[in-house]
Amino acid sequence: MQWLFDHEGRKYLDLFGGIVTVSVGHCHPKVVSALQDQIHTLWHTTNIYRHPKIYEYVEKLVAKMPGDLKVVYLVNSGSEANDLAVLLAKAYTGNHDVISLQNSYHGDSTALMGLTATQSYRMPMPVPPGFYHAMLPDPFRGIWGGCRDSLSQVPGSCSCPGDCVTSDKYIHQLNELLENSVPAGQVAAFFAESIQGVNGAVQFPKGYLKKAQELVKTKYGGIFISDEVQTGFGRTGDAFWGFENHGIIPDIVTMAKGIGNGFPLAAVVTTKEIAAAHTRATYFNTFGGNPLAACVGKAVLETIEEDHLQENCKVLGKYFIEQLMDLQKVHPLIGDVRGKGLMLGLELVVPGTKQALKVADVSTIHEDIKDHGILIGRGGRYNNVLRIKPPMCINKEDVEFTISVLDETLKNFLNNNQIKA
Repeated sequence: MQWLFDHEGRKYLDLFGGIVTVSVGHCHPKVVSALQDQIHTLWHTTNIYRHPKIYEYVEKLVAKMPGDLKVVYLVNSGSEANDLAVLLAKAYTGNHDVISLQNSYHGDSTALMGLTATQSYRMPMPVPPGFYHAMLPDPFRGIWGGCRDSLSQVPGSCSCPGDCVTSDKYIHQLNELLENSVPAGQVAAFFAESIQGVNGAVQFPKGYLKKAQELVKTKYGGIFISDEVQTGFGRTGDAFWGFENHGIIPDIVTMAKGIGNGFPLAAVVTTKEIAAAHTRATYFNTFGGNPLAACVGKAVLETIEEDHLQENCKVLGKYFIEQLMDLQKVHPLIGDVRGKGLMLGLELVVPGTKQALKVADVSTIHEDIKDHGILIGRGGRYNNVLRIKPPMCINKEDVEFTISVLDETLKNFLNNNQIKA
């Protein structure tokens, strides 16, 4: 479930879930049982041949999708899903330019190197043309700040009752990029996560994504692709999909990681109209939708419902972030607490500033947390954000254990480095 053990039998609370991949718990008995049953029946056939599990799974998956998102492509990884989504957008619109946000991560393939806008993942080689990166609307580090859909706000930020007033300023910058860098009316897609994952649970000012979608669609002929690889499947608590928290319905949704609880599985979901543009060439996927992956995906969806994991993310996520906010009040190393549900981030800074804590210092804290029995993620542009994205089955005792460990490790760092709180 939420626990891992090393070669000596030492127990660790997993707060990262194999990079936000273990959704319902390591070796969850229902998922294990489904896989065991299927593995004795049929391992593999491509979806050229029909088999029941693929239809049973896809029917359950599309039942979770709003609007006309009813066509499913089953693939094997988030990178593969995002690559296919870009292809679909270009085929449908006839346009070639794709916009993503600064500091985003959408995959590491040759085709996606231009879509990803994080320097540490960019190889020193030319990327395919037609990818542009809009200013990141970051309430903590962005030039206009802003308020976000979270219990925790940046100190001194606005508290807008509806859309954040800063969203229009960031949208203006998006429009400036479009007017100066792409042909008029020639955008294929705007591509974004509902909460940036690899960048450390960065949320956008309220209203930004909805306005970005409207701008790209009405003025530039592009569609909106929502990358739900990390934010999907109930993790944000209030909604099954992260984009629902923004009041939008994308044209294409990509998903992976938690979709299979660690089993290689990913998907692209879109409309019949967009999928029809893809029929101009033959398409198949050797492993996508194989019987093992399909039965695992189906078991994961059923487990999320039966174990009430979305509700757990909502209730426990609220308690978790409240405890982290209390911790921030007594630890000047915590510059920002942010997130929603069980997708949370703590940005570590030099006390009294927004300057990112040095990577070596973050590594010291990170190792100390591990030595206290907790596995936690790291991310952010400066690699100074502790990423909390555990299996969605954690409980209140796990949260309290985490808070006590974070409190002790941050105190240890301050004392060992003689930094005054």
